[in-house]
Amino acid sequence: MDRLNGSARLMIVSDLDCTMVDHDDPGNLSLLRFNALWEAYYRHDSLLVFSTGRSLTSYKRLRRRKPLLTPDIVITSVGTEIAYGESMVTDNFWKECLEHKWDRDMVTEETAKFPELIPQSETAQRPRKVSFFVEPDKAVAVMEVLSERLEKRGLNVKLIYSSGTALDVLPEGAGKGQALAYLLEKFKADGKIPINVLVCGDSGNDADLFTIPEAYGVMVSNAKEELLQWHEENLKDNPNIIHATERCGAGIIEAIGKFSLGPSLSPRDITDIWKSERENLNPGHEVVNFYLFYERWRRAEVEKSEQYIQNLKSVCHPSAAFVHPSGIERHMHQCIDIMSTFHGDKQGKQYYIWVDRISSAPIGSDTWLLKFDKWEICGEERRCCLATLLVSSMGNSPGRFTWLHMQQTWLDCSIAEDQTTGIF
Repeated sequence: MDRLNGSARLMIVSDLDCTMVDHDDPGNLSLLRFNALWEAYYRHDSLLVFSTGRSLTSYKRLRRRKPLLTPDIVITSVGTEIAYGESMVTDNFWKECLEHKWDRDMVTEETAKFPELIPQSETAQRPRKVSFFVEPDKAVAVMEVLSERLEKRGLNVKLIYSSGTALDVLPEGAGKGQALAYLLEKFKADGKIPINVLVCGDSGNDADLFTIPEAYGVMVSNAKEELLQWHEENLKDNPNIIHATERCGAGIIEAIGKFSLGPSLSPRDITDIWKSERENLNPGHEVVNFYLFYERWRRAEVEKSEQYIQNLKSVCHPSAAFVHPSGIERHMHQCIDIMSTFHGDKQGKQYYIWVDRISSAPIGSDTWLLKFDKWEICGEERRCCLATLLVSSMGNSPGRFTWLHMQQTWLDCSIAEDQTTGIF
């Protein structure tokens, strides 16, 4: 949370499955649209929070399968665990807060008396979360009896039923909304309360998020009936909560625009990125645009035009160098000439590029050092480079930058048969 010098311009708190991630979208295009928008306009001054019912282990497994950005904070196991930063530092104080009148052994002892409750996988079970599957027609009756029995034993618990199948038993003070309220109190104590907060969800265990009074909210178009009914019964007249017309990540983008929280046109939705307006002096926007063009070039979604090649060369200093992860160093203009021969080599393939963790630091009055992860996927093959880029501003073109030097290094998570192919 110390990444920003002051308050976050926007803090997005989103559920993952069927909210940020659309499992019915094989190309992950909705998620990639959100990624491009976030890295181009928000990463440098805003906060991204994932709030999921998944355990930390399950969340990491999802990240290996889907093109998720690196969040600033992760709330896992239905609000019972919080971790910060890329190194996932655990908030131990939050864990201690949930221990009051909570006894996991006692919970498992009582739940074992209900044959209707089918335990979820071992990875779903956590110190402050006991999870089951239960059929919808039995859920209400089981929850009523179980709640009474646990209360008689002196426990304060919360039962959350979601997706028409999952029942979580948590400490009373737990939940996605309570975890978010705790974070906002921490920001307030540090004098860094976010300017705007947007919460996003699709199912019953997201309902708590929408109870935060200072937050905007979006239920994505594919939200489950349980959440829509809860909203109808509790917050129907709240103008700061909408039911989006778009699914998942696209619905989140829709809400950003609906509530005027900032730019809401993803660079992926711009046909000619070279003509897109520069809304602020943000070199991260330049990086996103470059790699979107590179992807489209190789997918043959832009014509093979010499003008495009000259446009690329115009943003590179004549002496600029590029160091490929393989160790090969070339002038950038030479790399662009080589790139021209790759036009359409990925046509018809599931080939996408996204950038993550863009950070920039001024090292002079008009010069910046950028660092970011460049991810590339083609079918089942994924590879990732850590890139450093030196740029300077074009004095006669506000919002445009001259590329001076770039170097890339393979990350250990990259898997590729031939890691010498490709440019940039």
